[in-house]
Amino acid sequence: MIVTRLTVRDFRSYESAELRPGPGLTVIAGRNGAGKTNLLEALYFACTGRSCRTANEREAVRFGAALTRLELEAENAHGRHTISVGFQPGEPKHLRADGAPVDRLTDSDARPLVAVFLPDRLELILGAPALRRAHLDQVVAALWPARAGTRREYSAALAQRNALIAAIRAGRGSRGSLPAWDAALARHGIALRGRFATHAADLGLDGGAVLAYRPRSQAETADALAAELAERTDSDLERGFTGHGPHRDDLSLKRDGRELRSYGSRGQVRLGLLALLLAEREELAAERGAAPLLLLDDVMSELDGPRRTRLVDVLCAGGQSLVTATELGHVPGAEDPGVARVAIAEGHVLQAATPAGRAEGPVAGATDGDRSQQGAGRTKAQATS
Repeated sequence: MIVTRLTVRDFRSYESAELRPGPGLTVIAGRNGAGKTNLLEALYFACTGRSCRTANEREAVRFGAALTRLELEAENAHGRHTISVGFQPGEPKHLRADGAPVDRLTDSDARPLVAVFLPDRLELILGAPALRRAHLDQVVAALWPARAGTRREYSAALAQRNALIAAIRAGRGSRGSLPAWDAALARHGIALRGRFATHAADLGLDGGAVLAYRPRSQAETADALAAELAERTDSDLERGFTGHGPHRDDLSLKRDGRELRSYGSRGQVRLGLLALLLAEREELAAERGAAPLLLLDDVMSELDGPRRTRLVDVLCAGGQSLVTATELGHVPGAEDPGVARVAIAEGHVLQAATPAGRAEGPVAGATDGDRSQQGAGRTKAQATS
């Protein structure tokens, strides 16, 4: 799936904007605070119906505006598709795929898969295990869409079991009800973990780096996991929550036998995260037949020349990707004929002729008083969605 056009209305710093990415690599260049990251966030929002930068999505609506609207056009071998997102803080989002309303864009085949690298995403490696588990969940759903429902069912079963534990602790429930929820938790947990464990264990990082999936449970069947849960009922009742199962799994990234989050430099952690996203992209391309859209924000700033060249070679090998930089020269090969170039200056998006031959001039404007990044906060990790 290739994104051909994005239109933006009242999103972050943009009163209106239009972007036409190339089918391969697109470089977005502009000074710090010009709004480069805002465009990547808008693309992610249009593909998924949510922000990749903040849990408080009110921040995504341009200051002084009541609502924001995004429309994305994409195409694949089966035809053209249109995705639209309307968001007014305090109201349900209006999501449409090919003109039909949908509850979740992530369940629609009409929208592109997307992965994003942001500078503060280093928390995926440095932060709590819950961030990495959320990342794994999104990758699993992207690899095998049918398992997204399994994840929701597992979460529902887990919430019910935890609620029952709380009721028992408060004297309002009976332990006799737990085995049924243990069975439901086990059934969904095994289905969720299944095949992904093998794929995750096979993903590797260069330079002696190793990626490993670390399951909390060693159970291979639902009955075995249910038995493990039953053995831990007393400790769960003491803690007040379910402390065992796939929701406690983790992802380990090591270099030279040491955990990156504890012993890696900032540069090593950054490379580890980038390698993880690229490995997932390759796996998705093999499994789904097409690589997801890849959004890379400020990825070149901490890479030396050879690593920049290597990264661009990987990006140009296949799939659609957008890279931001403060200067065009920071991206090797940015002047090549097959690369689309976008400049952001004086509040406008200035687009050169794309590889498909579409000559573009100024196509978007940000309000003069609001060209900054407009307050993007730290956010939980976003995997391929």
